[in-house]
Amino acid sequence: MAEKQVPKGRGTLLEMLRKHKEARLGVGEQTEELPPKSRGRAALLEKMQSLKKKKVGEGEPVEPQAAATSTERKSVEKVTQGVSELSVTSTEICSYRGQAGTPIRATANYIQLDVEKDRGVFEYEVRFTPDIDAKSNRIKLVNEALGELSTTKVYDGDTCLYLPAQIFADKKEHNSVIPNTNEPVKMILIYKRKKKMGECLHLYNVLFKRIMHILLYTRMGRNYFSPDHKYLIPQHKLEVLPGFAVHVDEMEGGLMVCLDTQHRIIRCQTVYEFFHEVRASDPRNFKEQATNNLIGACVLTKYNNKTYVVDDIGWTMNPRDSFETKSGSKCSFVDYYKQHHNITIGDVDQPLLINRQVRQINDATVETMICLVPELCYLTGLTDTMRSDFKVMKDVAAYTRITPNQRMLALRTYLERVRSSEMAQRVLAGWGLKISSDTVELKARVLPQEAVYFGGPQAEERKHVGTGDWNKAVSDNRLTGPIDIRNWQLYYTPRDQKFAVNFAQLLGRLAKGMGCVIREPQHVLLKDDRTETYMTAIRNNASNDVQVAVFICPTIRADRYSVIKKMCCSNMALASQVILSKTLSNPQKVRTIVHKIGMQITCKLGGTLWNVKIPVSGWMVCGIDVYHGANSQSVCGFVSSINDSLTKYYSEAMFQEGELGDFFKVAFTKALKYAKERTGSYPSKVIIFRDGVGDGQLDHCKKYELAQFQEVIKQLRTETAVTFIVVQKRINTRIFRMIDSNNCDNPPAGTVVDSIVTRRHLYDFYLVPQSVRQGTVNPTHYIVVHDDGNIKPDHLQRLAYKLCHLYYNWSGTIRVPAPCLYAHKLASLVGQSIKRVPAAELNDKLFYL
Repeated sequence: MAEKQVPKGRGTLLEMLRKHKEARLGVGEQTEELPPKSRGRAALLEKMQSLKKKKVGEGEPVEPQAAATSTERKSVEKVTQGVSELSVTSTEICSYRGQAGTPIRATANYIQLDVEKDRGVFEYEVRFTPDIDAKSNRIKLVNEALGELSTTKVYDGDTCLYLPAQIFADKKEHNSVIPNTNEPVKMILIYKRKKKMGECLHLYNVLFKRIMHILLYTRMGRNYFSPDHKYLIPQHKLEVLPGFAVHVDEMEGGLMVCLDTQHRIIRCQTVYEFFHEVRASDPRNFKEQATNNLIGACVLTKYNNKTYVVDDIGWTMNPRDSFETKSGSKCSFVDYYKQHHNITIGDVDQPLLINRQVRQINDATVETMICLVPELCYLTGLTDTMRSDFKVMKDVAAYTRITPNQRMLALRTYLERVRSSEMAQRVLAGWGLKISSDTVELKARVLPQEAVYFGGPQAEERKHVGTGDWNKAVSDNRLTGPIDIRNWQLYYTPRDQKFAVNFAQLLGRLAKGMGCVIREPQHVLLKDDRTETYMTAIRNNASNDVQVAVFICPTIRADRYSVIKKMCCSNMALASQVILSKTLSNPQKVRTIVHKIGMQITCKLGGTLWNVKIPVSGWMVCGIDVYHGANSQSVCGFVSSINDSLTKYYSEAMFQEGELGDFFKVAFTKALKYAKERTGSYPSKVIIFRDGVGDGQLDHCKKYELAQFQEVIKQLRTETAVTFIVVQKRINTRIFRMIDSNNCDNPPAGTVVDSIVTRRHLYDFYLVPQSVRQGTVNPTHYIVVHDDGNIKPDHLQRLAYKLCHLYYNWSGTIRVPAPCLYAHKLASLVGQSIKRVPAAELNDKLFYL
């Protein structure tokens, strides 16, 4: 008979607990056999338990075998040291790696940080006898005791001290006198532990903030810019400041610093000059126009290179007003700027800009108000007029849209400046850090390219494979799910009658190539383009049997668009399409434009345009995004697939407060029941793509939002497995394909990175779904927060890439999965225009495209 194996580690502890339970209940075999000697964490737990009993001293019996061992006679200090050493051991890396795809050489904008052996962050407790109240005296005494190490310490002025090296292992006493007195004081430094790498990230980020200041970068917002190397665009009165976003984090490959090239656009126009410009163009509505354009805008004060958000305009205030200084005296704004910045304010009657800041002081929320002089505030960013100007955007893009080679050159130049700066090297060396000489190399894979299938005969042969753009292919093939449009309405004014007639005729001719029939519409001629005219026309002409209403408008007006959408989507449950007459005025492009409009209308009526192969069935894919409106009112868009090809969706819009949703239970329940009505059963797996969640909200999202989905599954008593994924677009990570040691390029569409630069304690990966020819591609970050379905990394990565092909408002791949962008479109339309819940009859259609 084979010899029975002796349990080890946690198995020893479990064996002891089992025998103890059997003895207490009077069952099982009674034996005097001693348990095997504990190992690993079980041994450490035994030590702590026995020491706890000795410390309590309540006469509790100690097991004979435990008392006999020499390990239990160790001191409390050594066991505490053992626990400290155990906490330093790095936790298991959360790896979420796939295997599919073709490997390529790649790199990213991450630089390795190496920590010298026996260096790191060591925590000490500081005690004073007698206690000292003055923080400044505490700091002086700590500096006196540390000597040379005082320049690299981090001390909070109370009891917590951090040092870059372990100067002693137990405790140390230092006798001195309280500064400015002759009273003796004894300071005791007690060693606590060596902090884990993940606990030191804030400190390391502070060190790089110091390095950025040493290299003469100025902080503006969260990033750092170099005003001395700005680019001038005088023809548009703009300045472009180059800079970096700097962030230190613990990745799978170790401690790394992320450096991303950034640009800040500054207008060579002060708020005071903007006031004059608005007053000259519209003197009657000056205050209203100025308020609408400035509230929420970011301004830069060049005398201190700080940015502020304008929260209000003090029309009754001016620079002659006084404020209370820290010393308690009164000082006017005119005198303050003259004394502190040597600036003479020209117009003493101009109103002041107000910035409100909320701070936490001693567990209390304190709101402070900062008053700014418009004459000294420069506007930042681009206006909507500038963004719509092709020449402005082209000139700005010449400096901001940089290639991968230019980004790598900027990173290497920065690293060279850090290595050549003695002060920067001193900051790093003080904490045992050494920065690598180049970016980190990655193990990237390119997923197989997806085939996009169209409708019609021989659909299997009519497919597009290759680049992430099938604009020509979609115009040459039929749609996979065309919709016949036999009863529709066309609204237009007399000035646009010619465009309307041509549009209706051309759409009817293009319908055959799309695989459907589009009849002549019911023409509704409007007498003018007033908002009331559109409201009356819709109310008098729209009916339940009308499939879609198309509106040709002469100009862009947000109020008119909102009225049309509100009347059609909420009051009438009618799909609608709004077109600018300018869009139909170019005869060379009108055919392509009308074809795209026809496809968009098809989607709004429940049709499909193309598909990709989804090799699974019974799965539901959901997308969630939130639109933030005024007065803290937010709209959450929730969409869920209702067919196996993941091309049709059920949509719900919900009003809520803040970013994190709390109405998902209702929407998710409706989606599951709707899917069951269509297919006869609940989905086996639900994959939820949650957009718009930052790193700081991951835990709250998991505990609060995920719990709602799990509760619905429990209430419906179904075996559906939930996989919850957070999708992040606004990230600083950039991925490059290495051509050789000196040249790099954008990676091809389908590139996946799931190691080295992924988070150490998260299941995450990066996906590049688009093929970019200009500038640098932005990857998308996927974080698998929860996975009941045990989906393999390869399958989830392929699914995410497939879904980037299924957004029907663009004949190409997009940055995020289609359900995320559908949810974004739904939330934006409801939050900006409809401002109420859409009609339930439209929930199974993409009416928001």
